[in-house]
Amino acid sequence: MKIGIVIYSKSGNTLLVAEALAKNLISLGHLASLEKLTAVDKKQIDVKKIVLESAPKLDGYDVVILGSPVHGFSLSPVMQAYLLQTSELAGKRVKGFVTQHFPYPWMGGSRALGQMMTACKAKGAHGENTGIVNWSSKHRDQRIQEVIEKLSAI
Repeated sequence: MKIGIVIYSKSGNTLLVAEALAKNLISLGHLASLEKLTAVDKKQIDVKKIVLESAPKLDGYDVVILGSPVHGFSLSPVMQAYLLQTSELAGKRVKGFVTQHFPYPWMGGSRALGQMMTACKAKGAHGENTGIVNWSSKHRDQRIQEVIEKLSAI
């Protein structure tokens, strides 16, 4: 299968998980591509004013996996802007993950994933597996591996 991993990463944590996920998917025989979202103004937080410097096309992928950090207990504004602006989610199988500093999913991760998947479903996507990596958890490495295995189940 051809899988697109579309991420926004501010500190590099989301990127680290996405790279490990891509490597795992490739080892399973899939064609996985990692695509990064970037905003022209990295300080802009108004979702409607964010201009994306890079906004990956999704039409060539069988499955799309979205990854984003949590910002202020919500999905990052850059990922929100991408989901608002893209028109290529209809009929797509979509999975998602978020990374957050706090040690428990209820401290923003669950809400951010809910926002991500709600936006995808509103665009006609079929939401599937999701995962949260709590960066300050003492079980972080184990959690990263669990999320990778869960999202790799295609």
